[in-house]
Amino acid sequence: MEFRGTLQRAPPAVNGYACSVRYLRVLVVAAVVFGTLGAAPARAEDSMRCGSKLVTVSDGKDKVRALCGEPSSISFQGVIRRAPRYEYGYGYNRYEYYGPGVIDMPVEVWTYNFGSNKLLRKLRFVGDELDDIRTDGYGY
Repeated sequence: MEFRGTLQRAPPAVNGYACSVRYLRVLVVAAVVFGTLGAAPARAEDSMRCGSKLVTVSDGKDKVRALCGEPSSISFQGVIRRAPRYEYGYGYNRYEYYGPGVIDMPVEVWTYNFGSNKLLRKLRFVGDELDDIRTDGYGY
């Protein structure tokens, strides 16, 4: 059995311009599709709003206290052992490395109560750095 159909070919491009434009369009569409699929979604747990100010993970205790005020309660959760982290430089020349040995880092959980119509926010500090932000039930 033999197939007798007509194949339609694209008209010859002048100096390859039409082919390169089509190829470029396909590349742009593919880059946009894969770029949006690979982008990390924004997480609401990475930040907390205190009025018009924003507190994010890796902020220090002093900054959180200055922006949000005193917490409703502070509870000591224990100690975590971590390798010391050192940073130097800035911008593209910023380096970070972990030193030898371990350091005992205290873990505290600060609870902010913003009222009965809003959720409680629990901020976990490891050492002086904000490590995690979670929500709990409604306030009181």
